[in-house]
Amino acid sequence: MAEKKSIIAEFKEFISRGNVMDMAVGVIIGGAFTKIVNSVVSDIITPALGLLTGNVDFAELKVVLSDAVMEGETVIQEELAIRYGVFLDALINFLLIAICVFLMVKVINTIRNKAEALKKKEEEKAAEEAPAPAPDPQLELLTEIRDLLKK
Repeated sequence: MAEKKSIIAEFKEFISRGNVMDMAVGVIIGGAFTKIVNSVVSDIITPALGLLTGNVDFAELKVVLSDAVMEGETVIQEELAIRYGVFLDALINFLLIAICVFLMVKVINTIRNKAEALKKKEEEKAAEEAPAPAPDPQLELLTEIRDLLKK
């Protein structure tokens, strides 16, 4: 029983760390963001590209390797095809997500760099404004003795 408690305690410590919570939030936001990008690609970009290419529906682009086998209205064997249009949709999705992640990282790095530069300026300003430390009385006394001995 003591072993189970230690595992539970370890799990509780692990799950309550900031990095795990940040990752969980990132996964949730990423899932929602993926739905938005899929909608942009499927509902906006793909139809616009289809219009530019003569009303071609990308989802229907394929190379048929073998036709479907039908018996009346019943499909006995599905058609075998390479559906490269679906692949193009996925590729556009990936590129849009990659561009968005790149831009987010770039903005975050810019903000971080500016914050670090500001902090460095504040530290330099504080160092300049700080009065010089008073000399140690023992050091002053030794300096005076040295100077007297030189004479």
